[in-house]
Amino acid sequence: MSNLLRFTLAPILRVALAFALCTMQLAHPASEEKLNYQQARKALGHAEPQRRINGMYQLTKLGTAKDADAVYPLLDDAQAEVRQVALATVWQLWGKSGDAAIDKLYQEGVDKMRDGDTAGAIKVFSAIIAKRPAFAEAWNKRATIYYMAGDYELSMQDCEKVLELTPQHFGALVGFAQMLAERSQPERALALMERASKVNPYLANAELMMAALRIQIENKRKNMI
Repeated sequence: MSNLLRFTLAPILRVALAFALCTMQLAHPASEEKLNYQQARKALGHAEPQRRINGMYQLTKLGTAKDADAVYPLLDDAQAEVRQVALATVWQLWGKSGDAAIDKLYQEGVDKMRDGDTAGAIKVFSAIIAKRPAFAEAWNKRATIYYMAGDYELSMQDCEKVLELTPQHFGALVGFAQMLAERSQPERALALMERASKVNPYLANAELMMAALRIQIENKRKNMI
């Protein structure tokens, strides 16, 4: 992998890992209005930015992973503050299965990740996967742990499962893209990065990474002539 590609990958992966390692708590909006689930969903499309922010804040308390679909468009909002809240909201929602017992176990796994207990975290997320295989974020957290431990093949396998369950998961898309780029598969890596950038157009350094991948693809083509 080229030095340019290594350089451009680093900020993206740092952000993805930072969110993967924590359950970021949103600050209270400037003017919080209590909303029910339907009102929170409706507020996401409100013309007033603070109403959109409050809708997301309420949704993190009332929604589950399936509600992330409604927040994806706000990752491309005209207001930077809305985009930032949307990013944190998406990650929070991905971590909500809708089952209190599973969510408690999930938080236990996140805590073990944060404490550096790799084996313990893998055990917890594997137990969640066995009980709730459709919960994509359990697969993503385990993929993250495998990546951090250097078990790239296992990480890629889990990334594939995440994307099967949640095709818009830009965290898994970026992580998978890096591993493919490192294995001289820039074509597949570029396709994944383009998907990630389409969901979240403000991914740090994504355009630079895609440009570096295109150069890598062109050099690979030239070397085959």
